[in-house]
Amino acid sequence: MSYMRPIHANDIWLNQVFAAKSAANGGVVRRKIVDVERKIGRQRLELEVRKRGFHMIECGAQFVIICDPTEVKLIC
Repeated sequence: MSYMRPIHANDIWLNQVFAAKSAANGGVVRRKIVDVERKIGRQRLELEVRKRGFHMIECGAQFVIICDPTEVKLIC
């Protein structure tokens, strides 16, 4: 018998973020920083974004996740 780690609410929330239609299509996902810090923590989100090869920007009170691993060019 193998041991399976229980799925926590944090994992479910994180999976829902990246299961969004815009994320699946290489689009953009936004989340309020206070929500991220309350649910999973800033470091955990950053780790997941890096693991997927995506990009994350902190802008005002939101994290903007660009769900596309290609190069990002900041215009202005």
